Amino acid sequence: MNFKHGEDTTEKMKADDRAEEDFEEIENVKPLDLGNDLSELNNIEGTAASKAAWLISIVVSIGGLLFGRAPIQLASISSDFETGYDTGYISAVLVTIGSSLGHELSSNEQEMVTSLTSGGALVGAVGAGLTADRFGRRWPIWGACVLFVTGTVLQTCAYSVEQFATGRFVVGLGVGGAAMIVPMYIGELAPAKYRGRMVAFNNMSVTFGQLLASALGAGFAQVKGEGWRATVGIGAAPALLLAGLLVFCPESPRQLVSHGNHEAANTVLLRIYPTSTEEQRRAKIMSIELSLSEATQAMTEESLWVTFKRIFTTPATGRAVLTACMVMAISQLSGFNTLMYYASVLFSMVGFNNPTAVGITVSATNFVFSIVNIVLVDRLGRRIILTFTVLGMAICMMVTAVAFSYIPVNTSNLELETDQVGWPGPVVLVAIICYVACFSSGVATIAWIGTELIPIEVRALGTMLNTVTCWSTNIIIASTFLSMMKSWTPSGAFGFYTGICFVGWLFIVFLYPECKGMPLEAVRDVFSKGFGVQYSKKWQKEHAKDAKTETVVFGH
Repeated sequence: MNFKHGEDTTEKMKADDRAEEDFEEIENVKPLDLGNDLSELNNIEGTAASKAAWLISIVVSIGGLLFGRAPIQLASISSDFETGYDTGYISAVLVTIGSSLGHELSSNEQEMVTSLTSGGALVGAVGAGLTADRFGRRWPIWGACVLFVTGTVLQTCAYSVEQFATGRFVVGLGVGGAAMIVPMYIGELAPAKYRGRMVAFNNMSVTFGQLLASALGAGFAQVKGEGWRATVGIGAAPALLLAGLLVFCPESPRQLVSHGNHEAANTVLLRIYPTSTEEQRRAKIMSIELSLSEATQAMTEESLWVTFKRIFTTPATGRAVLTACMVMAISQLSGFNTLMYYASVLFSMVGFNNPTAVGITVSATNFVFSIVNIVLVDRLGRRIILTFTVLGMAICMMVTAVAFSYIPVNTSNLELETDQVGWPGPVVLVAIICYVACFSSGVATIAWIGTELIPIEVRALGTMLNTVTCWSTNIIIASTFLSMMKSWTPSGAFGFYTGICFVGWLFIVFLYPECKGMPLEAVRDVFSKGFGVQYSKKWQKEHAKDAKTETVVFGH
């Protein structure tokens, strides 16, 4: 035991020596005359973003178009398509599955198989969050691919509710892991000025996955027999593609620096900023080291639990994580996923003869306006987009609630009591389409961009909490919607979502800061005093001129 204690003491002395060497390296960079100003340390952001950086994002999004989500560095979009395809196909499958699993599914069983993916995603997000800093960003995504394929096979071959439910849960494990890692990975890799747009590619792939799945579901619904199995089975393709393309993706520079691999980090930075100088890349690594100095000490001397507690005991860190999680909660509790999970059921209630086809309209709107977000998110900023779109969501939900009050629905079985719905039917459809447009162009993507708010020393755990917020609130919505429609009536259910949207809008107006274009190392200062709304406004004004002079050169 004494010998072991001597070994531990020696290792601690070595760790202290390495820490001193790291700080000596930082001091040796001082001749660059960059000072301690983070804007100077991050002046690499003013150089041109590489053609490779943009092409990787675009090519990955094409992978999402062809097969579904691949990340934005190959990994993000594919993982997200899995989420998109999954939420897209389940709506059609619930209508066409019939007695393929041994009997007709009850409303409770529909809620169960729908929400199990979210339950699995919750567990998967926790697992990915606990391993992200240790194994990097890529290995957890590879693990997610394996889980997704396994779960898809289980569902496709299912002849019982139990097997189908198990497959849904296993798919959820993969979806949750990928959904947690991917936005963080993109945010750490992307140039600050284009971080919003690059993360938005992730959401665009989700929305296209939902659109494709809805279209395939509608098509296979016309196939006699068990065409739904083909709809489910096709979902394995994006995970297989992602696993292959991920080989060509670089690791996050911040992850490399945190593990002392400065040479590899320099190589990745050169790939992203090909016109940057050696001094600029060294300065960027220096700024990462400065922001990591506290985190490095925590990783070497503190347990995971102690690091986790720092989120709740450090006010600035707690406010940053709370803000990210609140926006994520708004995105889920506002009721959007009820439309994706139960679109066909919902539109059959308002008298449409082909509710699955009408559901495609919702998915198409979702996809189109996710592109709108890509165009606007780095130009207008996150705050102004959220302010208008979340208020729009509240208004649309209120109109839907009022329109449903004029539709005679039997709350015991959620079926129409008349053959003629009249004007409320089209009003519900238009209101829902407008709601989806507001959702997709705003909170749907910005909820994931919110990982930029989380300080680097707790980014993996903070992002895990953000993702856990996503899937836990998703479970609440998926598992209660049909029951809420029966007990509260459709008007009551959509009135509840109206209230959630309005409360979320108030939070954004008073507490959500604007962090567009800010280097991740500078974002931490936003929450040093309060929620930083005024601080971020001041920062944006001071750096507005710098933003206008930055250009993107595609010839490198």
